[in-house]
This record gives sequence, structure tokens and C-alpha cells, in this order.
Amino acid sequence: MADRTDWNPILRDEFDQQYWTELQRFVANERKAHSVYPPHDEVFRALHLTPYEATKVLILGQDPYHGPGQANGLAFSVGAGEKIPPSLANIYKEMESDLGLARPDHGQLEPWARQGVLLLNATLTVRKKSPASHQKRGWETFTDRVIEAVNNKVDPVVFVLWGSTAKKKRTLIDLDRHVIVESPHPSPLSAHRGFFGSKPFSAVNEALVAAGHSAIDWAL
Repeated sequence: MADRTDWNPILRDEFDQQYWTELQRFVANERKAHSVYPPHDEVFRALHLTPYEATKVLILGQDPYHGPGQANGLAFSVGAGEKIPPSLANIYKEMESDLGLARPDHGQLEPWARQGVLLLNATLTVRKKSPASHQKRGWETFTDRVIEAVNNKVDPVVFVLWGSTAKKKRTLIDLDRHVIVESPHPSPLSAHRGFFGSKPFSAVNEALVAAGHSAIDWAL
């Protein structure tokens, strides 16, 4: 991870761990043999765009998108010019219902990241057209450490947990200091089970304002 982020001193000890060495060897070998997403220089983009000190919301995703040109290092986001994936389309649909904002015609979520919304995937790389192919190789150990670091912040943070996999991270979060906003996943397979109508964007902003933070401008 580049030294230009304030995450580096917080996470530096991870880079000396055996799991990290094995993980980086695995990813390097995967890149030699297959197409792997996101590109090498975008793997830690979420941490570069959202400094630790600025983080006030954490939205947890699972895997990067596994299609060419999609993954850009931010959970649920896709690169400029890419078709909006189904889960993100449902996120936009709920955003429109919740806040009355027009649905964007692009999938680039960088404006959220620059306002303190950490768009973190639990697994940070994936092989082309092979969802979950890089799970249980060590990334989850690293991203759990990121979640724990955010949990250690003194100021309240809002953790957004969509779906059963994300909800398993509740055990890493101190509910005496922080707020969890959770619902079923926005995937077409589960969005109708309670994601639609959950109003997560207004819930996040209400929690932020109550904690003395400024609200997020969700408009894209």
C-alpha cells in the first residue's frame, strides 16, 4: 500500500504477517496466469480516496466485479462508461425512493468516497469471470483489520451492512459508539426481501447528524 495514505501506519503490521506474504504471492501468480480485477494500482483505491481520519461511513461489499473494465477498487462502483450492474441499479432505485434523487446514468461512486464513505470490499481481488475465486486466501483477514481500525475511531461511524455476509461483521463493531444500518443485499436475488424500502441513505445521514457530523451528499 502506498505511503501516501494515513492508513499505512495503522495497517503496516499486517504486511509482516505470514498470511499477507502468502496472499500477495497468490495474487501475483493469478495475475501471471489469468486476468485479475481490479488492476494492480486500484486494489487499495478505497483506502487512498477515503483517509482513515475522514472515514465516517463504511459500506461493506463482498467481491470486486469480475467482468472486464468493471472493478475499480470501490465496492459497488464501476469505471466510467461501464454498464451499471444490477445491484448498483437497485441501490440507485432505493436512493431515488429514499431521497428523491434522480438515478445516475453512470456507476462511478468516487464522490461518495471523497466525502468519507469507505467503499470496502471484503475481498479485494478476483479472477476474470470467476466470482469468489479469491475468497478465503487472506483478504478477509486484512479487511477485518480495516473494519477493526474504523471501529477503534473515537467519533461515531455508520457501518452499512447489506446482506448476510456483511452482517457477520457485526461482531467487529462496538454498538455503544457506532451505528449499524443493515438490510438484505441489493442484489436482484434479495432486494425485494427488505432492501427496497429500507431507506439506508436517510438513515445514514440521520445518524451522522446526530453524531455531530455533516450529512453525505448522495447525489451523483
